[in-house]
Amino acid sequence: MVSAPPAVRRVWLSDVLGRAVHAQDGQRLGKIKDAIVRLDLEPGHRPPVTGLVVTVGGRDLYVPRDLVADLTADEVTLSTARLDLRAFERRDGEVLLRHDLLGHRLIDVTTARLVRARDAELVDADGWVLAAIDASPRGPLARLRRHPTSHNPQDWSDFEALIGHDETAGLRAPFSRLRRLRPAELADLVEEATDDESEEILDAVGDDKELEADVFEELEPDHQLQLLRERSDREVADVLAHMRPDDAADLLTELDQERRLPILQLLPAATQAKLRALLGFNPSTAGGLMTPDFLALPPTTTAQRALQQVRTASGIATEALLCVLIVDDGALVGTISLPTLLQAPARARLATIAEPDPVRVATDADLTEVAVRMTDFNLVCMPVVDVDDRLLGVITVDDVLEATVPEEWWDRVEDVEEAPRPRRHATSVLPRA
Repeated sequence: MVSAPPAVRRVWLSDVLGRAVHAQDGQRLGKIKDAIVRLDLEPGHRPPVTGLVVTVGGRDLYVPRDLVADLTADEVTLSTARLDLRAFERRDGEVLLRHDLLGHRLIDVTTARLVRARDAELVDADGWVLAAIDASPRGPLARLRRHPTSHNPQDWSDFEALIGHDETAGLRAPFSRLRRLRPAELADLVEEATDDESEEILDAVGDDKELEADVFEELEPDHQLQLLRERSDREVADVLAHMRPDDAADLLTELDQERRLPILQLLPAATQAKLRALLGFNPSTAGGLMTPDFLALPPTTTAQRALQQVRTASGIATEALLCVLIVDDGALVGTISLPTLLQAPARARLATIAEPDPVRVATDADLTEVAVRMTDFNLVCMPVVDVDDRLLGVITVDDVLEATVPEEWWDRVEDVEEAPRPRRHATSVLPRA
């Protein structure tokens, strides 16, 4: 008869904290104050328990896991009564489960929400590891109990902890699970988080400057300014340099006046030129709404060559690439949508397949005119020209929608988002490269 495999040992942290710690001969040594895990940065790995913090005679001591002979919800036994009497000091990369997690907020990356860690489950898998978090909401009666009567474990890999320990957070940043989330989801988290939590979220994506800039573009103006006021001029310039020019120009005008010119002068020369041009227009007009980054090609370009240009135009926003603009000596002579370009014969020249005499607006056209024209002609992007019909920029439909949605609609969406969100399978969203 084949014997059944031994049951996996599991214990909830709340059951262990405060328990007496004994030597194998029964001598009482102290009580457990915390459990320590080291963050394993390999994908799919669970953080190993490296030791315990045990209070002995009023001192917090470090007990390595090798000295823990038995760990259950009822008792903790050490293999020796001789302990290192040096006071415990946290090392970089270590997480204190009670101090850093229990009762603190962390991010559920499957739902892009801030939740609160109610408990942590440790599992003995050839060595104790942090396996799961209970982040389920509790009613008033459950919160009064020291130890919950039931748990709802969710795998640790679904969470990103906000530890508040700079050195440890810095080590984890390149491997952060937050990279699974979209910029708009990260912006929502930043707006809901405390100041310290917001900084930790942004630090986790900060080495990806494009992603950080995308998050800033999604933030409400008040949150943008709050975060940028705490940064140096050079740090602000670094963020603006990676944003879309129209969004960067809008944000620059919101900064304190004495900071605008110094920050502008720290930007790359090409970015400075774009922003100076945009700042000369009223922000509520076509000139203020447009982006100067677009793909413009001569009419003799073939469809195949145009598609190659689209593929390599990494510095242009995706929305602006939905249409290719045809220019001849700087003047707008046609447009072609990306679907039309994909369906065209490879050797066809743009002059023969583009929409001639495209709908366009002048820089002083107001938002209403822009919105009506884009709606009337079913456009996703609108060229903006000067008095000589020279192409200056393009307005994309996402910017028009953002500018025209009434303020009270945003409040309505926030109310709707309070409802539970569907869980997203972790592998359904590809990480950013």
